[in-house]
Amino acid sequence: MKRVLREEILDYVTYGERRTELRADAMAAKGLRRANVGGVLTFLFENHETIRYQVHEMVRAERIVKESDIRHELDTYNELIGQGGDIGCTLLVELDDPLERAEKLVRWIDLPERLYARLADGRLVRAAIDERQRTEGKLSTVQYLKFPVGGAVPVAVGCDHPELRGETLLAQATQAALAGDLAGA
Repeated sequence: MKRVLREEILDYVTYGERRTELRADAMAAKGLRRANVGGVLTFLFENHETIRYQVHEMVRAERIVKESDIRHELDTYNELIGQGGDIGCTLLVELDDPLERAEKLVRWIDLPERLYARLADGRLVRAAIDERQRTEGKLSTVQYLKFPVGGAVPVAVGCDHPELRGETLLAQATQAALAGDLAGA
């Protein structure tokens, strides 16, 4: 998948002027690439459009103007874009109650290893995880994953953790969007 280039990032003032239209495009892209499992796990498959939006939002929110800081944001977020037939994904662990969240993030420390994408032939592809999101004996509520699907389009995502089992079939529109991403469209 195509990474976001520096010349695609607007300064925060210009982005602010165009934010409404650019945000609408990004939200449409995100909507096509989102799936929820068990009401708790939201998978957001990343692509060029979603990452460009994220970088723009960071530059805007933090009013970043220094070139090296903009490039740092690009390097950081471009890591989330799948390469070589992989699909990059941001996982949100959504637990509203702070006490429940604190308890489960410790108990679910092995959650990333229990996540998978199911391919059309029935194979489960386990998530490759970013260990930086697991610190001090607990899981972060945001996980950055890669699914090494070898260019195949997943038909479902799921979790087989003993405390959180579930699988969600991906909508045809989601599968089509992922197929386009994998094809480099």
